[in-house]
Amino acid sequence: MTRARFEQLVTKAVKDLPQGFKKKMENIAIVVEDWPSREILSSMGIRRRNNLLGLYQGVPYPRRGFDYGNVLPDKITIYQRPIESLCRTDHDVKRKIQEVVIHEIGHYFGLTEQKLGELEENINKY
Repeated sequence: MTRARFEQLVTKAVKDLPQGFKKKMENIAIVVEDWPSREILSSMGIRRRNNLLGLYQGVPYPRRGFDYGNVLPDKITIYQRPIESLCRTDHDVKRKIQEVVIHEIGHYFGLTEQKLGELEENINKY
């Protein structure tokens, strides 16, 4: 898939979020990269670069106090090649992008990996 098409799908996944979430998303950049860097993988204790699909870096929304300001935007990175390596069709890529975007935005809103895992597990039951 081309980078332009992949970025379109990421943009659509963000646009499709509920309005209540989008209204609260401030000072955040969402970018696409091919692969996570070795430094990022090492810092997270991840051995295989295919195992990291997205990454949130920043100050989660609930931790932002009255003194929050004058800081660089938080960053969500969506990794194109690991996502594509897991998917067989363009439709699968689209669904995986949606999942990853929602997952990383969950971190922006302060949810832990454990809590996100529980929510995803409950959603997958239906």
